[in-house]
Amino acid sequence: MHTLARFALSGVLASCSFQAHSQDIKIANIVELSGAGTTSGTMFKNGVEMAIKEINTAGGILGRKISFTTEDTQSQPGVAKGLTQKAIDNEVFAIFGPVFSGSIMVSMAESRRGETPNFTGGEAGSITAQGNPYVFRTSFGQSIAFPKLARYINAKSKKLAVIYVNNDFGKGGQTTIKQLLANSPTQVVAEISTESGHIDFSAAVIQAKQSGADAVFAYTNEEESARLLRELRKQGWNKPIIGETTLTSAKVVELAGEAANGAVAHVGLTVEAPQLQDFGKRYQAIYNSVSDHNGVKGYTGMYVLKAAIEKAGKLDRKAVAAAIRNSCFSAKQQTGILMDVCFDDKGDIDRESFITEIRNGKTVVAETLPPLNKK
Repeated sequence: MHTLARFALSGVLASCSFQAHSQDIKIANIVELSGAGTTSGTMFKNGVEMAIKEINTAGGILGRKISFTTEDTQSQPGVAKGLTQKAIDNEVFAIFGPVFSGSIMVSMAESRRGETPNFTGGEAGSITAQGNPYVFRTSFGQSIAFPKLARYINAKSKKLAVIYVNNDFGKGGQTTIKQLLANSPTQVVAEISTESGHIDFSAAVIQAKQSGADAVFAYTNEEESARLLRELRKQGWNKPIIGETTLTSAKVVELAGEAANGAVAHVGLTVEAPQLQDFGKRYQAIYNSVSDHNGVKGYTGMYVLKAAIEKAGKLDRKAVAAAIRNSCFSAKQQTGILMDVCFDDKGDIDRESFITEIRNGKTVVAETLPPLNKK
């Protein structure tokens, strides 16, 4: 009888433990913690976890705490798809990641199957063109960012060389900027493809110089961008170097050193912007590193989820996804969102953005641009 009682008590305790855990709002971080996306994925993950800790400390969402798991996609789309399937089978409430466009493109079919909100840092225009009602960007898609960027390039260049990474992210950017610059004052005179993890950019720079370009548009990942900047300076390039988000990120500045000075980029988010400086200081105090846009994206994405749950008034995944689409969220009402943001019917966002420049090793906000669709 004593043994039976012990087993019965053990069963009750196990049941209570499961019951308490089941009351949590379960979040899955599915991000690039190794491979080519390590920098992006790690910062995105840190931002999400930072927001979760703050929200839990403040009492959670609708009285419930958030629990989370973190998985490494290894920067591989197939791994990302498998991890997303696992998260859906475990009935998570929302998924954060992957950050890479190629990975979210194959993994988001699983979050759609599970009718689970999925926040991504991917920028390829094709992501939201799929009509997946559960995918939401935490950064501009190319359809929002690039029209702003094209206007800037028109004022700076007559002949542009485009150097891009040969993946979904890079090819999407190359195609989009080419379309936007067609029939504009700027002619694309060279389209130079490079591979993810590319080490030697000497041939790419020679090709850009021989094209007669008066500016370079660089659209590669962090590590490759730093190598490209070093090679451009090594070969004496002193004309404009223009990018989108990645080119002036903290990691690129760290890796490229003095070669980054003078690089200019349109960025959706930077901790140098007045609205984001406080977040940047808190992030650095916790992680002992400077956050780039990915940290902000993870952090603000988590607060958008919180605002959407509160708007829906219930923990219902479909209702929460519906509460995000065609909706705007105010930083005054939900301070963790940091900047007013609107989502359209595809899950794309629109908000203010910035032109940044690297000066003396530091990222400086040179200009603030209004939302693309500001009326």
